[in-house]
Amino acid sequence: MIDGIRTVSYNYRFAPARARPRPARAPPAPGLACNPRATPPRVDVNTMFFITYLRRELRRRMRQAIFIALGLALGIGLVITVMGASNGVKQAQSKVLADLYGIGTDLTVTTKPKPPSTSKGGQSFRIGSGPGGPSGPSGPSGQICTNGTCKALKGGDVIDNLMAADNGMLSAATINAIAHLHDVKSAVGGLILTDNRIVIPTSNSGQLPQPTNVNVDGVDVSHENAGPLSNATLSKGRNLARTDTDAALVDASYAAAHSLKVGGTITLANVKFSIVGIVTQPQATSPPNAYIPLKTAQALSFDPATNKSLINDVDTIYVTAASAADIATVEKEIQAVAPQATITSSSSLASQITGSLASTAKLANELGKWLAILVLIAAFAVASLLTLAAVSRRIPEFGTLKALGWRSSRIVSQVLGESVGTGIGGGVAGIGLGFAGVAIIDKIAPKLSATVPSASGNGGGGFQTQVAGGGAGPIQQIDPGATAHATVSVPMSASVTITAILLAVLLAILGGLLAGSFGGWRAARLRPAAALTKVA
Repeated sequence: MIDGIRTVSYNYRFAPARARPRPARAPPAPGLACNPRATPPRVDVNTMFFITYLRRELRRRMRQAIFIALGLALGIGLVITVMGASNGVKQAQSKVLADLYGIGTDLTVTTKPKPPSTSKGGQSFRIGSGPGGPSGPSGPSGQICTNGTCKALKGGDVIDNLMAADNGMLSAATINAIAHLHDVKSAVGGLILTDNRIVIPTSNSGQLPQPTNVNVDGVDVSHENAGPLSNATLSKGRNLARTDTDAALVDASYAAAHSLKVGGTITLANVKFSIVGIVTQPQATSPPNAYIPLKTAQALSFDPATNKSLINDVDTIYVTAASAADIATVEKEIQAVAPQATITSSSSLASQITGSLASTAKLANELGKWLAILVLIAAFAVASLLTLAAVSRRIPEFGTLKALGWRSSRIVSQVLGESVGTGIGGGVAGIGLGFAGVAIIDKIAPKLSATVPSASGNGGGGFQTQVAGGGAGPIQQIDPGATAHATVSVPMSASVTITAILLAVLLAILGGLLAGSFGGWRAARLRPAAALTKVA
């Protein structure tokens, strides 16, 4: 005890400290293995703050962000819908042209027919009474004239001529010259003919006998992949062989209308051809009624303008370019080889298509395009104005941030980030609206009609007839029944392409940047002192 204070002494024994196990260190990151002083990558604080602040502001101004996004979505959705409709029309037009023009054929070469060699050129026939009069024993008689050379006919005679149609003649040398051009893959000749058959009546009924007409194509059997048979589908029988001379293929529609079958015969130019196959062609092609080997067609046919045989001549050359990019070059090369030739491409045929398909194509390309652009401009303008209004309401906020040390560039980037985020949301919604619009078009769009020209130009080749009964009657042209145009129905199927989706994303980002740039420019001009005066 010291001065009344009781003291207590304690004896402590300190045990030696036990070694604690150290936790195992994690293996260094791949980028730090060779550099022990390197520090692990850290998330940028400014980036995290930017994302957090952006998300909070978009959530706090949800109504305005949704309104701006919907405006952009409407414009972008309309653009996608118009592009989808336009793409559907182009696909329908391409299908018509592919059916009409032939798979594997890029260009057709024809030439204008030569004028008749005399003033009475062409072919005509005259029907009248025989020497015994209308009720005489000799009955009706007739006369057939070709380029002024006439031949007498009597009742029961049959006229059956295989003649060239509307095109002039091209020689085998022209085919060979085109085939050897640098950018030409192949050149195949063909003949487009009309078989006119008429029987002189045996009695004077007073009625004009009606001819029967068959549209015939002479095809190069060794090159069926180009030309009129390139689109044909064999439904019965077999194709023409290189050794065939009196064999024929018949179009399915013509065969059904005239009860023709494989194994039967068809008479052309007073020659019976064995039907070896039935083929079908697309509706838009205005297919001929029959196909015969080219050499046989050349031997049996003649040019009514010159009354000359068509041996070694063709009236159509089907050209295949080495590639689609070479078509324009090939067209120029052919023009140099055959200056008088008429060269037809799919693009030139497209300009001749009429009907609702052509009207819809113009509507989608002109009115639809400008409507989409106007709506998109309006959406961008509304988004920019709303962003400017939002910046004006946030003047105290931005003034405070500037007073805290934020630079103008940081505030501008924050506004741009918010606008781009809203734009991307509008873009996603716009893509959805575009798909919906395309689906609606597919459901309600009617079939489009297309009146298309014949790529081969079937037509012409008819007779001029004159009925004589006690005097010359008026000359009348008998149409051979061929038509150079056909009206087909084409389904329209709109579709959204990857290009349209990428364009929608770009437009969304562009709309956000445009709106954010105006808002950022407004925010960058704020002065902290002036802005802080508005802080409540």
